[in-house]
Parts: sequence; C-alpha cells; structure tokens
Amino acid sequence: MEAATIARMAAQVLDEKKGLQVEVLDVQGLTVITDYMVIASGRSVPQVKALAEHVMEELAKQDVFVRRREGLSEGHWCVLDYGDVMVHIFHEKDRAYYQLDHLWSNGSNGMEFLKRAAEEDRESE
Repeated sequence: MEAATIARMAAQVLDEKKGLQVEVLDVQGLTVITDYMVIASGRSVPQVKALAEHVMEELAKQDVFVRRREGLSEGHWCVLDYGDVMVHIFHEKDRAYYQLDHLWSNGSNGMEFLKRAAEEDRESE
C-alpha cells in the first residue's frame, strides 16, 4: 500500500475517533526520516492513548502494521512509526508546546483527507 494512502487512512481514523486538529503533511524533501506525518491531538491522556490504539487496530485490519511505537504508556505524545508514515498524537498542551506541525509545514505540503461531516459533531453535542 502506498504511503500517501496509509497517511490518509490514519488521518481518517483519527478524525472519525474525534481526534482534534488532524493534519497530514507531505514531508518528502524536507527530511529523510519519513515521507508523511500525520499529526493529531486529544483532550486527555486516556483519549490520546485510545486514539493511538485505534489507529493501530484499524490499520492492522488493512494489513498495515506499526513498526515501532513510543509514548503509549504515558499518553502525552504517542508516535506510531509505519516507515514512510509517522503518526504523532499529542495531548493538546504538548502539541501547543512542541508545535511539530509548524516545524514541518512549509505552507504548501498539507494533504487533504476525507473528514467526518461537521453535522455529525453537532448531533453528538
């Protein structure tokens, strides 16, 4: 499966699970670490952990398995390494502090993905 597809799938899973400020960045040419970064936030430590576990479960259903994971036990900044795709899930306060999305965004490398409808958000409130 192509890395761009995996990145979009991870973003959709995070969005569906109500991750906050989900972004996909194409960082090819900016770093040799990975090709795509998916960045999202959770409001609490349990939500951050749940988001990370949900991404791993849903991608595994598509035969896409995490190579390495960090921070899951602490729940402040979880990193899921899928090789050409890195998924970063932050607690809101940690994301504001580290500003990873600002570090790796050049203003033109954001990628679109299918987001849940805003109406669904209003219905659940």
